[in-house]
Amino acid sequence: MRTILSAGVMLAVTTGAMAQDVTLRLAHFAAESHPGHTAAVQFADKVAERTNGSVTIELYPANQLGSPPEQLEQTILGAIDMNLPTHGGLDKYERAFGTVMTPFAFSSYEHAHEVLDGPFTEWTAPLLEAQGLIMLSHWEYGFRNITNSQRPINSPDDVKGLKLRTPPELQIVAAMEGLGAATTQIAFPELPNALNQGVVDGQENPIGVIYHYKLDEFQKHLALTRHVYNSMVHVVNKNSWDKLSAEQQTILREESAAAAQLMRDAVLAQEKAEIAELAERGMDVTEPDLAPFAALMGAARERVAEYSGEENMTTFLGLLE
Repeated sequence: MRTILSAGVMLAVTTGAMAQDVTLRLAHFAAESHPGHTAAVQFADKVAERTNGSVTIELYPANQLGSPPEQLEQTILGAIDMNLPTHGGLDKYERAFGTVMTPFAFSSYEHAHEVLDGPFTEWTAPLLEAQGLIMLSHWEYGFRNITNSQRPINSPDDVKGLKLRTPPELQIVAAMEGLGAATTQIAFPELPNALNQGVVDGQENPIGVIYHYKLDEFQKHLALTRHVYNSMVHVVNKNSWDKLSAEQQTILREESAAAAQLMRDAVLAQEKAEIAELAERGMDVTEPDLAPFAALMGAARERVAEYSGEENMTTFLGLLE
């Protein structure tokens, strides 16, 4: 706050951006029934309420404005104001984000949240700003688990020889290949048909994806391997951010964090219920000892370190402690 003298009258002037009416477009990949969109709705509603309507958030869920990589690119360019990419999307622009998906890096959701909300954000937020993005908070997506049509998975040996669909993220490919699976990349919209036709034996995804997309219709076996974790990351284009007043920015940060907590709570609560319902619907659910799986990740971690940068990996592993 500074003061100026105009016609003999002291006037208070706020430095930085002045409060103004702003409309921000938030695009993301989650379905409208997914906790990610529920959290986005809360974020938009609370921002409108707390800014007295001076900031409006328009929501575009379920890839309405393009595929996840396209949305992120548009957000960096400023065509979209806000986005919720995963770490796997962000690491294409800043390799430090690739470390988050190191196989078996986190022991629990609580461990992941503690690291990501604290030292990881302190480390990477400035790196992301250099790419033209402001990081608001980490939301949720979840630990990934393996499904297949061939056999129950109780040990790493049960994964050997399975042909598994993975997304193109190197970290996930490395983890599955480290367990002896053959991997292939298939676009997610084509996955149900590929599973139905036996093009692949199985796939891996968070429980919510397996449940909401009814992959149990094509897959008999679910193993809670929790081999890779990642989350949606709430980012905003820096030029869009700079249009906001300091008060508006504070409100957006606070409501982004509140939306993150809502999504985390929802994902964790729903995950337990969804696993139970998948079992009721006929899936054979196993919960193997993960230590033998993690013990086979040496080569996979080396591949992730090479991709993300050896120095970045050393920094990340230090954060885990």
